Amino acid sequence: MKNNFINYCLFFFLFFTSCQFNNYETIDKNIRFRQQIKTGEFLKLSKGYTYYEIKNKEAKNTIIFIHGFSVPSYIWDDTFKSACKKGYKSVRLDLYGRGYSSNLDLDYTDELFANQVIELMNELKIERATFLGLSNGGRVISKIAYLKPELIQKLVYVSSSSFQEHKPINDTSVSGKEINDFIKNNYPSISKGQMLDFKYPQNFKGWDDKYEQLLQYEGFARALISTRKNHVNLDLENKFINDSNIPLYTVWGDSDSAVVYNNFKNKLNKIMPRRIEYFISNSGHLPNMENSVEFEDILYNKILKEN
Repeated sequence: MKNNFINYCLFFFLFFTSCQFNNYETIDKNIRFRQQIKTGEFLKLSKGYTYYEIKNKEAKNTIIFIHGFSVPSYIWDDTFKSACKKGYKSVRLDLYGRGYSSNLDLDYTDELFANQVIELMNELKIERATFLGLSNGGRVISKIAYLKPELIQKLVYVSSSSFQEHKPINDTSVSGKEINDFIKNNYPSISKGQMLDFKYPQNFKGWDDKYEQLLQYEGFARALISTRKNHVNLDLENKFINDSNIPLYTVWGDSDSAVVYNNFKNKLNKIMPRRIEYFISNSGHLPNMENSVEFEDILYNKILKEN
């Protein structure tokens, strides 16, 4: 009788667990999916479809917002809206493998993302722009500036991981087992983990719930694994940028535990000494959200006003 009870409990545990994991990555971002998206626009670029938003198309000065490692362009909501109100041509997009943009069966490299942005600029006939790169987005804007410096008006690195150390990986392929293991080991808790980006997570209730939707998109886990495997040092690119005449700015939350400034401060001082630097008070990894008033004051009244 006791064994039957144990087997009964085990059956329901396995059934529940199976149902839980079967709810992940069930949505294919195909044409039907794109037709259901009522905000923004889609463009088919050389590698796949890119979701983007553009406001104030006739404005003279352009800001392009590049999101971070996993949260797509909605992470820029506050700053994007304020830039629109101030009359800037404002562009934000979902990088491949994130948000509404296509998931690809390719290596997710900095160069892939950079070329995605460059292609989008060509399609939108944008000749130059100020780039804001958040976290992993800082890597992307470094690569854009290295490949096409003529496109850059200013570079603004926000909580950027562009300056961290990385050991290159020889085999950057992603196996089915790696994907399944990542989903099994990370998806049940990954949304809650997003709250660690804030100094005061209690002020951002529902942020983790919004992330849950991303886990429904087929190919998301592979995109994250591949991106991480393809991280390499960007010292060459960042030194090139420092030696150029591109205006450079770095912005940090004063309590960032995701990208810890002191871990690479000395390196940053060597490879990008001419940058102008700001620290945002009472904020963690996302100062653009956590202290938007101070962040936007620095952005509009200092960075964008400087010649």
